[in-house]
Amino acid sequence: MPQDMPPSGGYEPVQYKRNLPARGFRPAYYLAAVAGIMTYGLYRVGVGIREQNELAREKMWSRIHLIPLLQAEEDRDLVRRYLADKAREKELLGTETEVYNSDRFVRPTFAVTPEKLTK
Repeated sequence: MPQDMPPSGGYEPVQYKRNLPARGFRPAYYLAAVAGIMTYGLYRVGVGIREQNELAREKMWSRIHLIPLLQAEEDRDLVRRYLADKAREKELLGTETEVYNSDRFVRPTFAVTPEKLTK
């Protein structure tokens, strides 16, 4: 029996790799796109934080500037209540009485109570 010999010119190379077409973009393009999107997002976050800080500063300064007005309103209400209380006392008792033994002004405290108790 004659010995088998390779064909003249040799055998064809054995294909052991998968021959699949490349799908999509190169990974570097995806990396660049993600980096761009993240950079834009961080920029927008920075702008938002800066805007929030500015709004908080504006709110704080508006409250600071409103304090004298609110204090004046509270003082007017306090005087109105004080005079109404004195008038009510004079109407009920016929005379004004002194509650304290000194002439020093003591800031009164008023408790707001409802007209009728509801159940």
